[in-house]
Amino acid sequence: MTISVAHITTVDLSLKFLLFNQLRSLQDAGYEITGISAPGPYADELAGADIRHIAVPMRREIAPLADLVSFMRLYKVLRREKFTIVHTHNPKPGLLGQAAARMAGVPVIVNTIHGYYIHDNMLPLQMRFFVFLEKLAAAFSDHILSQNSEDIKLALTNGICNFEKISLLGNGIDISTFSASAVPQAAIERQRANLALNSDTRVVGFVGRLAAKRKGFRDFLAAGQKLLQRMPEDVRFLIIGEPDAGKADAVLPQVAREYGIFDRCIFLGKRPNVELPSLYALMDVLVLPSLFEGVPRALMEATAMQVPIVATDVKGNREVVESGYNGFLVPLGDTDALTSAIQTVLGNPEKARQMGAAGRRIAVERFDERLVFEKVKATYARLLEKKGLTAPASHV
Repeated sequence: MTISVAHITTVDLSLKFLLFNQLRSLQDAGYEITGISAPGPYADELAGADIRHIAVPMRREIAPLADLVSFMRLYKVLRREKFTIVHTHNPKPGLLGQAAARMAGVPVIVNTIHGYYIHDNMLPLQMRFFVFLEKLAAAFSDHILSQNSEDIKLALTNGICNFEKISLLGNGIDISTFSASAVPQAAIERQRANLALNSDTRVVGFVGRLAAKRKGFRDFLAAGQKLLQRMPEDVRFLIIGEPDAGKADAVLPQVAREYGIFDRCIFLGKRPNVELPSLYALMDVLVLPSLFEGVPRALMEATAMQVPIVATDVKGNREVVESGYNGFLVPLGDTDALTSAIQTVLGNPEKARQMGAAGRRIAVERFDERLVFEKVKATYARLLEKKGLTAPASHV
């Protein structure tokens, strides 16, 4: 019997850049894989890997009428396709996709939490609203996989689900690709030349969506302004990512002019995964002053590349950074502390080297994506067995 699996995300970018290796691993294990998301530019690339894509328009922001239309379209697709497993990702598919799957009679429904929107800095009314939505979504789940351990505590404390329904998945990357030893020196020098960086230029990196609150990009720029006032050295800010389109806190690159550092910033936009290792290799430190995370891919990639990290002391970031060991954690919104931590890394090359080496050890131990893939397959096999079904032969 063929076991067909649909992974539902809001946008196809998530299927291509966040889940692609997981989907391929499931294919190799004998599952028939389909990706469902809003239409986008990566469907052809998915098809090239024999991953069928079904386009269902979805908006990232809350839009009740549009969301109702998305729900009905998802329901029609899931009823027609008769998938054995539906696996949802991100908050909106976690609710709409799971509800549609249950209504369509899908036997097994799994949701991966990539970071609850519930965090310590929420207003009480906001907290209650998001807890309600997560409770509603969890009611449709056969099982919930959480990328970080703190979200499991949040789920249990807030009564989102019971202990048996949720487990720790973690998050991972290809640690063989994101490895300093795998990047030829010639590739690094080409990048340095392309970006007009001198050999003694200190590079402060940022990788992520350009969002003021969610990713703390304005705090990054404010810290950059203060850093240049404190350090006479040649410092550049290497920024990989695009404005968070569709979100109220999206930040355009031109905002760097407000902080007087635009001429020190190198905005590269979204870069292909194959190019990222050589860009991380240019960085002396990676900075992520985000509001909350699941387990941020940028931090995993940087730590695997032996780049010290400065990040906010919030859930998700704490899964990667051990403050003082492979980087520093600083209080949310404290740009003075953020600046001082960056300055400490840049001003202590030997300490930075030690942090980088420690980060690699953490990455190898915790963030090998193959560990995540095996947990997903084991979850599928267990849930299929409970429904009287059998996983593909290689993973029974």
